[in-house]
Amino acid sequence: MLEEEYQERRQLPQHLRPVPEPEPGFEYTIRPATVADLPSVREIYNHYVRNSTVTFDEKAISLAELRRKFAHIQKLKMPYLVAENPRGEILGYAYVYPWKEKAAYRFTVENSIYLGPAATSKGLGKALLAELIAASKAAGIKEIIAVIADKGADASIQMHKNFGFKEIGHMGKVGFKFDRWLGTVLMQKSLK
Repeated sequence: MLEEEYQERRQLPQHLRPVPEPEPGFEYTIRPATVADLPSVREIYNHYVRNSTVTFDEKAISLAELRRKFAHIQKLKMPYLVAENPRGEILGYAYVYPWKEKAAYRFTVENSIYLGPAATSKGLGKALLAELIAASKAAGIKEIIAVIADKGADASIQMHKNFGFKEIGHMGKVGFKFDRWLGTVLMQKSLK
C-alpha cells in the first residue's frame, strides 16, 4: 500500500506530463471550414445537444441557422476550423464568435470546440485549440473567453488550463437541462 501511494505521489502534474502521441492510424488535417462542411458540423453539434450538458442548447440546430452563424463569422473574418481524416470525414471543429455584439467588445471572442464521438481522447481537441489560438491571434483578436459547463466537462477545463487560460469566474445554476441545474466556469486567455 505504501509503495502505491509513493508511486502516485511521484507522478508529474498533468500540465507537466508529455503530450501523448496521437493514436496510430488516427490521421487528420486541420483547415478552414467551408459551407460544404456544415452538415457534418451540425451532426457533431447535435449529438452533444441530445446527449450531454457541455452545451446548454436543448433543441437541435438547423442547417439554415448554422449557415447564418457561419456566414456571420466569415463576414467578421474570424477563424472557423475543421479537422478531417484522409477520407474527408469531419472529425471535429472549432471556432470563435464575438463575446458580445457591442462594438467595444470587438477584440474579445468566445471559443467553441466539438469533436465527433469517435475522435475524443486522441489529442484532436488540443490540436484544434492550438490552431484556433494561432488563427485568432493572426485575425487580431486580443482576448478569448471559454464558457465551460461545470459538470461533465473536466477534460475541457483542464485542456484550457494547459493552454494558459485562467479561471475568471464561476456562475452556478444558470442553466437547466436534463432535469438538473448546471453552472458555467469562465476562463480567459490574452493573446497579446
